[in-house]
Amino acid sequence: MPIDVDKVLSADLPEAETSWGPDDVILYHLGIGAGNPPTDANELTYTYEANLKVLPSFGVVPVFSAMAGMLAVDGFDVDFTKLLHGEQAIDIHRPIPTNAQVSSKVRISDIFDKGKAALAIMEVATSDADGPLFTNRFSLFLRGEGGFGGDPGPKTDNEKPTRDPDFIVESPTLPQQALLYRLSGDKNPLHADPNFAAFGGFDRPILHGLCSYGICCKAAVDAVLDGDVTPVTGYNARFAGVFFPGETMVTKLWKQDDKIIIESESKERSTPVISQSSLTLSS
Repeated sequence: MPIDVDKVLSADLPEAETSWGPDDVILYHLGIGAGNPPTDANELTYTYEANLKVLPSFGVVPVFSAMAGMLAVDGFDVDFTKLLHGEQAIDIHRPIPTNAQVSSKVRISDIFDKGKAALAIMEVATSDADGPLFTNRFSLFLRGEGGFGGDPGPKTDNEKPTRDPDFIVESPTLPQQALLYRLSGDKNPLHADPNFAAFGGFDRPILHGLCSYGICCKAAVDAVLDGDVTPVTGYNARFAGVFFPGETMVTKLWKQDDKIIIESESKERSTPVISQSSLTLSS
């Protein structure tokens, strides 16, 4: 059944309440590979509560409960086995605190026509008692749902510069990295169950795209910003390929005006993982 664009765009869902504390932040950071080496002063700011900071990419974690409501929206009758998470973006309105009680409001903000597929933009606005904290946008590529004559959508403008990268960061991952990352809330069996992975066409479970998203965010913050998360006002990325736990992520970084342009690949297979990505910085 085709997507009822008007119904979906006008759907009004209740807000979802959630909270987190230092243990949740530390678990997330460990899930994306922080803490190596464990005595490094910068790594301890990700993994030890005494002087804890929060990576901007952590903002994807608290919104999963809010997103679940979209599955039952009238007019959004799609085959979720054909869904691909194409891109992820987050706007950071204030540095993310280590403790928070928040509410998140989710909506489908846009549906674009890509011909053989539709692209649905799921927007989740998260606030605490002091006001807006961050806003996520999940770009969901829905195969077989296009061709309805809609707007094809904007083009991404994060093409990498023609010069050599300003920084190259290698981030090794553990063979059990996906099993660790899934404890932050993304329990898709594709990342844990070998039989489920084989059904999806993979010879073993793959790493979560949002784990790769976090690995690249940390690489940029550490290499370009000396570990300072506070200048980051936004982060967006396109998922360009799969990454297997145990591989090494090679992240290439270009400092350009108020952005850090990011691309990454698997060192072992020389295949892309994250492309057309950038951190946006405050001026």
